[in-house]
Amino acid sequence: MGSLYKNDQDDWVTVCLKYLLFVFNFLFWMGGVAVMGVGIWTLIDKGDYLSLLASSTFAVSAYILLLAGGLVMVTGFLGCCAVIREQRSLLSMYFSCLLVIFLIELVAGILAYVYYQRLSEELKQHLSTTMQDNYAQQGKESITKAVDQLQQDFKCCGSNNSIDWQQSKYIQSQEADKRVVPDSCCKTVTHYCGRRDHPSNIYKVEGGCITKLEQFLADHLLIIGAVGIGVACLQICGMVFTCCLHRRIKLDPY
Repeated sequence: MGSLYKNDQDDWVTVCLKYLLFVFNFLFWMGGVAVMGVGIWTLIDKGDYLSLLASSTFAVSAYILLLAGGLVMVTGFLGCCAVIREQRSLLSMYFSCLLVIFLIELVAGILAYVYYQRLSEELKQHLSTTMQDNYAQQGKESITKAVDQLQQDFKCCGSNNSIDWQQSKYIQSQEADKRVVPDSCCKTVTHYCGRRDHPSNIYKVEGGCITKLEQFLADHLLIIGAVGIGVACLQICGMVFTCCLHRRIKLDPY
């Protein structure tokens, strides 16, 4: 009688673990969609700004999330198969995949956090030089496009202020044709509107584009870090459930 009760109890625990893993896999799959969504959003939403950064850490974090999100969606399907078939080999493979994805997302989260800490200093050192030396220069079309988009999207002019453009190679060249700032600084962009830098004509934002871009990237990095580490923590629960179910199946007499 005691043995029969123990077997019934064991079966009940195994069934509960299977249902928990099913629920986890659904949440895990949704997490994968969220991770991929954040990665795509990061690269598409103002993606041209990446050419203005000194390092590729920001882009790498986003690409890691894309990779992790794809693996999560595939692994969620593998997890369901492992639970249904109750095969220890599939559960072991599933656990290994969870561990790998956990490490990948943890790396993405840590990279985002580390880059967040030095973002301000990098922008101060690099953005001003990039705008002054590379804007409207041959072979630097992507940077020119990024700067124009930056100034229009964030309604700013110059790295710190509009006066920065006086040191620009473009403004000092004949190509500028008497412009004192690029046309993209203007509130209403028209040809040669950059010849007049009055506040009624161009954007005069305190802190310039550095402040605007820093806030934009910081917000993205916080989301990358939060999603990466959040889903990674969720996977710990999945690994615990998987280990428990693996153990129950291993002890199953048949």
